[in-house]
Amino acid sequence: MLVATETSDDAGVYRLSDEVALVQTLDFITPPVDDPVVFGKIAAANSLSDVYAMGGVPKTAMNIVCFPEGDLDIGILGDIMEGGAVVLAEAGVVLLGGHSVRDDEPKYGLSVTGVVHPNKIWRNVGAQPGDAVVLTKALGTGLLFNANRRVPLETAEYDALVASTMRLNADAAQVAKRFTVRACTDVTGFGLTGHLCEMAQGVRFEIWWDQLPVLPGVRAAQQRGFSTGSNRKNRAMAGDKVRFDPEMTSYDEELTLDPQTSGGLLLAVPEGEVVDLVLQLRQAGDQAATWIGRVVEVENPAMGGVDYVRRG
Repeated sequence: MLVATETSDDAGVYRLSDEVALVQTLDFITPPVDDPVVFGKIAAANSLSDVYAMGGVPKTAMNIVCFPEGDLDIGILGDIMEGGAVVLAEAGVVLLGGHSVRDDEPKYGLSVTGVVHPNKIWRNVGAQPGDAVVLTKALGTGLLFNANRRVPLETAEYDALVASTMRLNADAAQVAKRFTVRACTDVTGFGLTGHLCEMAQGVRFEIWWDQLPVLPGVRAAQQRGFSTGSNRKNRAMAGDKVRFDPEMTSYDEELTLDPQTSGGLLLAVPEGEVVDLVLQLRQAGDQAATWIGRVVEVENPAMGGVDYVRRG
């Protein structure tokens, strides 16, 4: 066993040989959208992301399905799994089967197995003072999905949201492998702040809140009063590990706590490599990829955490 639960990493890793280790993870979600095919695509991309975040390559998957048989047309379930199959084919992943249970609310995701070289595993810990921090996707998915359930988003806003969450982190991971990745995770349910706190082992992350990439429609949805039920939980989880700049508005703070579905990779790399990394990420299709901050040293390792400041 090379990686287990000690540092809340994105997946477990088990060594098979000197050259190959298994990366194993599972995830499933409730429908963030009404379109069952789109739901399947988002759920599959979300499930595969944890393997990419470990520096691995997903190889096989098994469906995890909860469905209210009798209450919904069974054809909807077929559409959900069709969407998942499309994304698996895009990722080059073989579907081996799966398991389904009756449930009051539809849920779908995947148990995924990937491979990685034992000496090339990306962990969510290991960032060093002086490293640059890069985020590959824009923030705001939790808020926008929640808002869209109540007041439909503008077409352009909805399309941007769906495109971001259906997009695999495969290209971003492939690009990042050309560089020195000191630490990596993907931003999901704990929000940017929560996942940064998990990464802040013996260091602090100085994040430039005025540089964070944001999906279109987020500010308008915030101003209409939308949020998510997880924001408060994410704030409580971060506790005194996070310090917000007094210049930040409540909207700015809430954005960093917003739970993400199929969010981007969060990477710590040497600062001398960051400009080329961001350029190559954008050229590969991750247009929102942004240098969002840096890693700073702390005198007391127990003081690890996150500081949000305006970029100087």
